[in-house]
Amino acid sequence: MDPAPFDALLLVSFGGPEQPEDVVPFLENVTAGRGIPRERLEQVGEHYFLFGGRSPINDLNRDLLASLRTELADHGVELPVYWGNRNWDPYLRDTMRQMVDDGVRHAAYVVTSAYSSYSGCRQYREDLAGAVEGLDLALTRVRLYFNHPGFVAPFVDATAAALRDAPEGTHVVFVTHSIPDAMNDASGGPGVGAYRTQHEEVMRLVVDGVRDRGATVADHDLVYCSRSGSPHTPWLEPDVNDHLEDLAKRGVPGAVVVPIGFVSDHMEVVYDLDTEAAATAEQLGLWFRRVATPGTHPAFVAMLRDLVVERAASARGEEPRRAVVGRCAPNPDVCPAGCCANLRAPLPAVP
Repeated sequence: MDPAPFDALLLVSFGGPEQPEDVVPFLENVTAGRGIPRERLEQVGEHYFLFGGRSPINDLNRDLLASLRTELADHGVELPVYWGNRNWDPYLRDTMRQMVDDGVRHAAYVVTSAYSSYSGCRQYREDLAGAVEGLDLALTRVRLYFNHPGFVAPFVDATAAALRDAPEGTHVVFVTHSIPDAMNDASGGPGVGAYRTQHEEVMRLVVDGVRDRGATVADHDLVYCSRSGSPHTPWLEPDVNDHLEDLAKRGVPGAVVVPIGFVSDHMEVVYDLDTEAAATAEQLGLWFRRVATPGTHPAFVAMLRDLVVERAASARGEEPRRAVVGRCAPNPDVCPAGCCANLRAPLPAVP
């Protein structure tokens, strides 16, 4: 449980508005440099106003922070835990200034994203590079964790529980955030397509885990939500709502929706799935159940502790045990050159 050489852990997340007047400024941060008119941002902001102008993500990160601090303390891992966001308060720059003021000089960091992609990994590293500039602070990434048992197990638990109540013949629908085809192709390296491949592996692992528990999975598919941007740019498909319509046409009685692309109930989950997809299912007469994200599931929180200790051992030149399930190797500690490239313009990123 030795965390050396690290003297802190930084939880890095996306951020979200916490009151109605935050919504449009937050969306302006997210879309900076893309030339999206304010009127369009106000339209997108209506999703947030349905929930009082407040995203759930910051409160969920506070819950995760509390659970993670307890987990580390209970296992004798003496590390202070900080939290910074890319797009809203607490901003990364402010958090890292506080860390330096507190005497932190070398921090491990973990992102609330499990998969390889520009938006899920390299963009975080670019923002970290900008935020840490000029500060006496070294940053070391904890590996991505899509195939860590602590990430997969909560989905197995939740999916098996949902299927116990489902009508016979129900399909399992795995959902993640859609990204442009070109971003998927560049994920993991040129032409690798790691984003979709990694999701397909998690889908397979969850289905196998559920069947090992005696539950019946009639069929399953990987689909996408939250498409944005120009309609002329190809994005990963099919959309979850289109897929639900297809299931209904085929006479499928219900859908268990598993949001494997998300570590907690982000806006994409509570709006795109709990609100929009649930309404689509109701209109179609489909039985519908959305299963829980990992959130503060004990296995997920324990995984974060395990990954920090693993990365510390690796930084000391040791060969730690790397917990992994399935057919894919553990994600590397350090991203290879060209991994998840920025397709707009190359920008500095923390190593």
